[in-house]
Amino acid sequence: MAIFLITFGFFLVIVMAMAVGYIFQKKTLAGSCGGLASVGIDKSCNCDNPCEKRQERERIAALEVGDISVKNI
Repeated sequence: MAIFLITFGFFLVIVMAMAVGYIFQKKTLAGSCGGLASVGIDKSCNCDNPCEKRQERERIAALEVGDISVKNI
């Protein structure tokens, strides 16, 4: 039980230190790699034919822009 309490206390101190650092620096959390866009992939599946939900989102986005010719439909 003592090892559990020591470990829990250690993690609690670490979380509190991170919280204090966040409060003083006012920075948002960010990833280090930049995501898939940094390697040239514009969608997570990287497939030739996107699913119906993505096709519908692309169609709606194209209509909002005013572009009538939409690919993949």
